[in-house]
Amino acid sequence: MGPKEPIARILSLNKSYRRGSQQIRVLEEISFEIAEGEFLALMGPSGSGKTTLLNLIAGIDRADSGAILVGGVDITSLSENELAGWRALNVGFIFQFYNLIPVLTAIENVELPLLLTGLSKKERMEHARAVLDLVGLSERIAHYPGQLSGGQQQRVAIARAVVTDPVILVADEPTGDLDRVSAQEVLSLMENLNRQLGKTIIMVTHDPRAAAKAHAVRTLEKGVLT
Repeated sequence: MGPKEPIARILSLNKSYRRGSQQIRVLEEISFEIAEGEFLALMGPSGSGKTTLLNLIAGIDRADSGAILVGGVDITSLSENELAGWRALNVGFIFQFYNLIPVLTAIENVELPLLLTGLSKKERMEHARAVLDLVGLSERIAHYPGQLSGGQQQRVAIARAVVTDPVILVADEPTGDLDRVSAQEVLSLMENLNRQLGKTIIMVTHDPRAAAKAHAVRTLEKGVLT
């Protein structure tokens, strides 16, 4: 068997923002590939463009120029509606501050992305229960976020991210709000998702210990890939 096609190709990507009359260049001529099943860490100082790059790959933001192909689809050519539909099916999001809905239980939070699918309520609950078991929280499915530790909340967020079986997982500082023990548990879980389920993960981090879990590290300096 020959080598696998890359799951994502980033080609001559440029992004800038306007601040008053000033144009701030955030990313400049970024080109690289991400292999299927890779665990990639994006590092660099604050303001280097890491989160912007992650958001572009995830289809949250739009590039000024260049192309982003994920699973063979050029997402830069999609309309807003098409992009929203593509994101729902193809991207799992893990945020620094979990972004759980406080009035929903763990299982209801995990079920949320499945509301956009054609699954029945019973099927949605089965899927949500299975991924909560996968992240070691089968005993906490009826707990609300406020009844869970930070590490447990992040595991619920990871379960929510993988419940739709997305093509890529994008994680923005997933351990940034956790103590060292909880951070290690979350990183081990992400490592298992990558190793056992073959999930492609792109993670922005400031933490060298988190980056050490990745297969590859790419560093951004002032919007340029070094």
